[in-house]
Amino acid sequence: MSTIEVTSPYDDSVVGTVPFSTNEEVQAAIDLAHETFLDHENHLPKYKRVAILEKVAEIMSSQVEELTKLCASEGGKPWIDSEVEVYRAINGVKLAIEALGSLEGKEVAMGHTASSANRMAYTFKEPIGVVAAISAFNHPFNLAIHQVIPAIAVGCPVVIKPATQTPMSAIRLVEILEEAGLPKGWAQAVVCDRTGGELLATSPKVSFLTFIGSGAVGWYLNSKVNNGTRVALEHGGVAPVIVEPDADIDAMIPDLGKGGFYHAGQVCVSVQRVYVHESIVDEVASKLSDYASKLVVGNQLDPKTEVGPLINNNEVNRVEEWVNEAVEKGAKVLTGGKRISNSCYEPTVLLNPADDALVSTKEVFGPVVCVYSYSDMEEAIDRANSLEVSFQAAVFTKNLDKALRAVKRINGTTVMVNDHTAFRVDWMPFGGAKASGLGVGGIHDSMEEMTNEKLLVIKSPVL
Repeated sequence: MSTIEVTSPYDDSVVGTVPFSTNEEVQAAIDLAHETFLDHENHLPKYKRVAILEKVAEIMSSQVEELTKLCASEGGKPWIDSEVEVYRAINGVKLAIEALGSLEGKEVAMGHTASSANRMAYTFKEPIGVVAAISAFNHPFNLAIHQVIPAIAVGCPVVIKPATQTPMSAIRLVEILEEAGLPKGWAQAVVCDRTGGELLATSPKVSFLTFIGSGAVGWYLNSKVNNGTRVALEHGGVAPVIVEPDADIDAMIPDLGKGGFYHAGQVCVSVQRVYVHESIVDEVASKLSDYASKLVVGNQLDPKTEVGPLINNNEVNRVEEWVNEAVEKGAKVLTGGKRISNSCYEPTVLLNPADDALVSTKEVFGPVVCVYSYSDMEEAIDRANSLEVSFQAAVFTKNLDKALRAVKRINGTTVMVNDHTAFRVDWMPFGGAKASGLGVGGIHDSMEEMTNEKLLVIKSPVL
């Protein structure tokens, strides 16, 4: 088996080596998962799955520092945020255990018509089948948790293809599952190229595809999956924020800054387009720029670092090109606007980029926040809704009527009131609509998605 080196996004130093699977090896993993699902004699009853997941949480809790270093080293997220990711991952396992207790069916009414007399009917949940998971680089451990753990919890074998830039976290999760007692075949990680990923996603032996990544790839795979395969896609959102004149500016700035520059903006719901009423736009833009200018940028393994590197040097080049294009089209750079090194870019605040600039129309996925002036809330809502994306959005106001108006009118699957767009807890529904995705994530919702509902109807003359 061939191998690839995994390098740090900060300085390209080698942080690990992992196996690289051929198409034949990917197919073998799919075959093993399918055989495991069909082996009813050796299925895992719920109580055994619970015991395994409890052991997984125990193992992870004893290895927080090691897992934090693993995540930070390969993904570039600062140490402090990678540690939070690990604790979230542990909680995600616990959430899956809790959710199993409420994964239930219902009674379907019978007997109220002559044709349904002498019958009882109940629904119950069954595992959907083999789950194929294709994951992204930006939260390498917690994304794997969200795709793998729900599958195991409900009784589905799973094969995960992590991003080739950050494969070690998903591989480690599979190792921990096996250490906790999960038999071979139930969870596998394959590191492969896009051809292997497409083979995994489109296999007729796969019943559920969970994909986190770019819209172009996700929608392509959605068009190619086998008939009957259920699909969940999570893409990006170019997240909009509307700030009304009565917003609490001083309380808001740290939220906007965290939402915009967390993980160097490499988050699918990162604050990107901030529409601020013209009466306060200068104050908001100035205070947000001051916040951004004080952020510590550097090596993700340094505990003082607040903004780490982008995932690779080409992404720095791209962000630099997009910001330069915005400036050429009239945007004003309030802070940042330049690369720091081959791997790091300054936290940047732009004022009034053109509506057709790339930073206004595409997901930057970098440490860039755009501030726009508006005169009427309806105008701001229309501009927020101008793109073919619909994910998390936000409005800042003390006026309940304005808040509810924005919640009703903004094209978002989630609208925060007086909080940033990147807020998330792992038990809430999470997912985009329109170009932003398909289906709903979150531990509980993913478990529901990975099951089929079966109806039992009993006919008896005594009923």
